[in-house]
Amino acid sequence: MDLDRRFPAISDLAARARRRIPHFVWEFLDSGTGGENTLRRNREKLDEIRLAQPVLLGEVAPDLETAFLGQRWSVPFGIAPVGMSGLVWPDAERLLARLARAQDLPYCLSTVAAQPPETVGPLTGGRGWFQLYPPRDARIRADMLARVGASGFDTLVLTVDVPVASRRERQTRGGLTQPPKLTPRLAWQVAACPAWALGMARHGMPRMRLIDSYADTRTALPSTAHAGYLLRTAPDWDYLDELRREWPGKLIVKGVLRGEDARRLREAGVDAVWVSNHAGRQFDAAPASIEALPAVRAAVGPEFPLIADSGICGGLDILRAIALGADFVMLGRAWLYGLGALGARGAAHVADILRADMIANMGQMALGRPAEVRDRRL
Repeated sequence: MDLDRRFPAISDLAARARRRIPHFVWEFLDSGTGGENTLRRNREKLDEIRLAQPVLLGEVAPDLETAFLGQRWSVPFGIAPVGMSGLVWPDAERLLARLARAQDLPYCLSTVAAQPPETVGPLTGGRGWFQLYPPRDARIRADMLARVGASGFDTLVLTVDVPVASRRERQTRGGLTQPPKLTPRLAWQVAACPAWALGMARHGMPRMRLIDSYADTRTALPSTAHAGYLLRTAPDWDYLDELRREWPGKLIVKGVLRGEDARRLREAGVDAVWVSNHAGRQFDAAPASIEALPAVRAAVGPEFPLIADSGICGGLDILRAIALGADFVMLGRAWLYGLGALGARGAAHVADILRADMIANMGQMALGRPAEVRDRRL
């Protein structure tokens, strides 16, 4: 199969994934919260960004290699954490960790993934990131951090934009509960997706294995919540200080949209700030991440490391984010669209699409390195 001809864009992979995974799983993956205004705003604001295309600058040979947080990566993008990604495609976390290592890009495992750190960390070659939903109990936090470090993760990503569960109405209408329960309605959807069903039969229905080791999953919770909410807290600045003292590796804070917060985080000693609105899944009145990015960059100065996400659909979007101040860009849904469409080779094709799109657009702007796009912003 000529993947470039059949699936030239991530949207093509998404369309195929929608046909190959059960409807309730698609609604979990693809939906936002509320009326999905933030989800749409992410796309609209990216499309508004214009970049200059100078002429007569001669030939260029774009080089995507990027230094970030003391390491060199083959590209300025990576795989963002997606909770329960093992529900979207069987064994998704380990497939993506292997892909990241093979392609020399970072993979970030979620606290609420279907695999625990012990089964994923060794696959990252010691360069994996772990996304932390902050446990309320200091003893559980200490144990989690010890397990994450022992599993080979060198970077911790504290997520701060989920103080409470969002409603995610579309996901609820789709019929998903936590933990997943196979009702007759959902069983019919599963029967229509044999590749997904066979994979789940091999690997077992996904569950939050890390959380399950600490929480009683039989406790009644709303259908859109899960056992993780029994453990987590809404962190404050004191919590951050404690975490900074306990975690010896790099510390990133994810879910920042205000310059004043980013400035204080820099002063508190975090290693990077991640500008994100949770891809429109958490708060429906949030600004687009891309429109918040310039103010965050101005607040922390030109040298402080910044990551951006939310709404990124291709290499041009990555360049747009870099133009507005990001040093690195992370994508979540795109990789799972690839897995849903074609399994592991679909996720690898996502990386190929992003690289090719970046190189093509850098050629249009006569850019040798991604960071040079900041000079092309209109």
